[in-house]
Amino acid sequence: MAHFFISAAYKSSGKTTVSLGLCAALKKRKLIVQPFKKGPDYIDPMWLGRAAARPCHNLDFNTMSNNEITTTFAHFSQNTDISIIEGNKGLYDGLDLNGSNSNAALCKLIQAPVILVIDARGMTRGIAPLILGYQAFDADVNIAGIILNKLGGRRHEKKLRAVIEHYTNIPVLGAILRDSQLEISERHLGLIPSEESAIADKLIHNVATMIEEQVDLDAILAIANKAKSPEAKEVIAIATHTKDIRIGVAQDAAFNFYYPGDLDALQNAGAELMPINTLKDTQLPDIDGLFIGGGFPEMQMAALEQNAALRKDIYDKIEAGLPTYAECGGLMYLARSIAWNDKKSEMVGVIQGDVVMHEKPQGRGYVRLKETGKGLWKLADNNQTTEIPAHEFHYSSLENIPDDTDFAYEVLRGYGINGKYDGIIYKNLLANFMHLRDVETNHWAERFINFVRKNLH
Repeated sequence: MAHFFISAAYKSSGKTTVSLGLCAALKKRKLIVQPFKKGPDYIDPMWLGRAAARPCHNLDFNTMSNNEITTTFAHFSQNTDISIIEGNKGLYDGLDLNGSNSNAALCKLIQAPVILVIDARGMTRGIAPLILGYQAFDADVNIAGIILNKLGGRRHEKKLRAVIEHYTNIPVLGAILRDSQLEISERHLGLIPSEESAIADKLIHNVATMIEEQVDLDAILAIANKAKSPEAKEVIAIATHTKDIRIGVAQDAAFNFYYPGDLDALQNAGAELMPINTLKDTQLPDIDGLFIGGGFPEMQMAALEQNAALRKDIYDKIEAGLPTYAECGGLMYLARSIAWNDKKSEMVGVIQGDVVMHEKPQGRGYVRLKETGKGLWKLADNNQTTEIPAHEFHYSSLENIPDDTDFAYEVLRGYGINGKYDGIIYKNLLANFMHLRDVETNHWAERFINFVRKNLH
């Protein structure tokens, strides 16, 4: 199982650009490349998946057990030539003192050699103690190579190579010159490949060319081919239900935050997924249930408001009892309005509340939820004390909600809607700021489909 892990000394070193370029460059060599991303993330995986032409899957200690991580990695690496895992933050960064959920811990768990991306701007001899320190900090982490990034020129590269060769035993696998046109900025990351495919594909092509010219792909493949396969229990075949339920899924420039595994789980539970474009479609298709995930509705709020026909159809269908699940951006869309940058746009209005955008995150990071028992579907494992791991990242707040609002979740850690609760329940609608993930501790997709199926009778 050829694989390697792209990490960095610290955040914003350029590892996403490098990972994206490696996926595309190796694919150009006719290799089947399987991308993975550590942690909870939607945007990077969309880009990595586009570059590799395969869905990118997340490996996350917060929502998955060690065995689920290794079996997921093994399952999706089957019948591929190479797997690339992109880390988050720095190699040793994590939430606890012992680093149990760090990138380094994941590298050891899946036995992945690490290629360390170093933003070497302004560095010369000082790069040696940095590398040596990262090696010495955890001898069980296999730092197999270095990619120098954002270099000032070839003279700078020559100096760094000489220092690294003299003081360390780690090979330099690439040296990438600083080029602002090839860096993936926050603006680029906000682009939606399906909606701005020409821009996305051009950027991926340019980054792949940069990697081909400035990184030793053969050396990277040699490292990957020497990697040991992680120990994992045999992957159990997933039982699939006959597709008897039609679920509409909002998939467009406003709503696109979906885990591939969650969409698979919905289909395995018996759902036929029907794509919906909230910007262009004027009415819902013939569906039994609706799923509106996260995204950037604030970026499209004028267009969403303009499509009054669909907003009214969604309002009427939910009022009539259409089973609906919405996360974050979906919750924002179903509220009365979104206010941002001194502008305000009307939304669906089925949720009695108004969304206000803020300059700073209102909820960010890993969360823990406990079901209140008022939810639309049965409690996880029929045990009300079970904690559900999830995550949130929203700059929005929901204002002016009624005092008698029912909530599905008590927030044990995180913020949710009001710091105490999340998951607004209205008729057959459940809408929360939190992002759930269908994992062994919370198979929400099957529970939702069973709820939809029950409401057909």
